[in-house]
Amino acid sequence: MKKILVANRGEIAIRVMQTAKKMGIKTVAVYSVADRNAPHVKFADEAVCIGEAPSNQSYLRGDKIIEVCKTLRVDGIHPGYGFLSENADFADLVEKNNITFIGPKSKAMHMMGNKLAAKDAVKDYEIPMVPGVDEAITDVAKAKEIAVQIGFPILIKAAAGGGGKGMRVVNNEAEFESQMNRAISEATSAFGDGSVFIEKYVGSPRHIEIQVMADGHGNILYLFERECSVQRRHQKVVEEAPSSVLTPEIRKAMGEAAVKVAKACDYIGAGTVEFLLDENKNFYFLEMNTRLQVEHPVTEMITGMDLVEMQIRVARGEALQIKQEDLKINGHAMELRVYAEDPLNDFLPSVGNLEVYQIPVGNGIRVDNGFEQGMDVPIYYDPMLAKLITYGKTREESIELMIEAIANYKVEGISTTLPFGTFVMEHEAFRSGDFDTHFVKKYYDAEVLKAQAEKEAEIAAVVALKQYLEDQKILRLPIN
Repeated sequence: MKKILVANRGEIAIRVMQTAKKMGIKTVAVYSVADRNAPHVKFADEAVCIGEAPSNQSYLRGDKIIEVCKTLRVDGIHPGYGFLSENADFADLVEKNNITFIGPKSKAMHMMGNKLAAKDAVKDYEIPMVPGVDEAITDVAKAKEIAVQIGFPILIKAAAGGGGKGMRVVNNEAEFESQMNRAISEATSAFGDGSVFIEKYVGSPRHIEIQVMADGHGNILYLFERECSVQRRHQKVVEEAPSSVLTPEIRKAMGEAAVKVAKACDYIGAGTVEFLLDENKNFYFLEMNTRLQVEHPVTEMITGMDLVEMQIRVARGEALQIKQEDLKINGHAMELRVYAEDPLNDFLPSVGNLEVYQIPVGNGIRVDNGFEQGMDVPIYYDPMLAKLITYGKTREESIELMIEAIANYKVEGISTTLPFGTFVMEHEAFRSGDFDTHFVKKYYDAEVLKAQAEKEAEIAAVVALKQYLEDQKILRLPIN
């Protein structure tokens, strides 16, 4: 594999290219008109514009991407995450054109892309699952009967997608019908498929996922877990590795269960198996993400492994060179997704110009970044600017370093989730490790953050005034 096209943009495109360059592989970037001056375009060896700003005219145009590959004699395509990364038809198209898809085979993507198909695939492997139905349903009356049998509260989930769309918690029978209709409508709108399924709602869950890596020679590794319980609107904002609540025994059991899930779909490459962990430390299989995850850096920090390099080597047909017993957890890593969102205004997207954009540097600090000062943040794509990762010998050390790194991350012109990151890192529930996926709902109050921001602005104004007066004194000193 001498040349790789990265079918993505922003920080993940640069992240993949960094490893490719380290391996002596040439890189090709694709970009939309809106991204013509983006850092990933400059970073690549070659770059081709594939369309207008909307992703359905550019980054989602698999046919155009294949065309570029043929013209530039590309050997492999890395899809990153999002866009076409979990599109089984695109993976098939890539292979049919004799280009290597750096990801799993389409069969595994099809199987794991639908939550019900995924549950069906793993049911023979004795993997714990949340009580519920194992079939899609659109009949409201029938669904209501099932919900009553399972017992409230229950969770309605879209069979065809994720990201919190088509998901509803129903606390009692009276509100079931209206919530079911909403879930079907939302699922139809988001995924073109209104089928949903029902499962028991786990009241105080933690969202814990296991990183797996499999080669084409029958070897499957699990690279431990990531804690992803701090979420807003069912989307992760803060991730860490390892989890502060897993015992070695539970970690091993979850890791082995994740390996079984990978076996169930003949998985190849990097994948993530997601679990819910309840308050009694029981874990349940949720789904599998058939791609590299946004939060993969925290796993890299604690294992010393380059997951992108492993992906490329596996795609080239190489066998994994490391055994499960060789993998060890070393230290602790935190990640904050730096979104162009306003945490003081319900995390609504904040677009504009990055008038000031300076990232923090130092030992134990890593920033996977896709922007630079002076750039506009486009409205067409996911609003993530970068990922801020800190690493320390202990969880406490990585938290303190994160607080310091956030303070040194300078952004002006737009709002970001940086202040929210400080809020999380300083909160007693997070620091103690005693939190779940309801952290934001339970503890986050935008008013507290507003008051804090106002106080900081006041202090800055006083300091500036004091400095100004000092400067005036110096200017007025008589000259001898």
